[in-house]
This record gives sequence, structure tokens and C-alpha cells, in this order.
Amino acid sequence: MSNITKNLRKLREAKGLSQEKLARLADVANNTIIKIEAGKNQNPTLDTLKKIAKALEISVDDLIV
Repeated sequence: MSNITKNLRKLREAKGLSQEKLARLADVANNTIIKIEAGKNQNPTLDTLKKIAKALEISVDDLIV
């Protein structure tokens, strides 16, 4: 399991967000969040990472480190 897989779920749950709500806030497909958290998308695009990080009010580094 990659760092992003673990970090995304942990950070999302810490904010009290559902996958669907985070997807809406980040303006990405709900399926994108599901796939990243399930470890099926190990290499999301930088654009996707930036959108997710912004929605979670964190840096991209916080997401991937």
C-alpha cells in the first residue's frame, strides 16, 4: 500500500469527509478517490493531487510523504 493510499484515507476521515464529498470539493470523479484509496491508482496525476490537497486544505507533500 502506497503512502498516498494510506494518507488520503486518514486525512479525509480526519476532516470528516466521505469519498463522495471530497470528490465534489476537489472537482474530481468519485471513482478517482475510490481508486486511489483502494490502491488501484498508485500514480494519480499532479493535477489530481493538487485538487485533492486543496480540498483537504493541505499541501501535496502532506498527501504523498
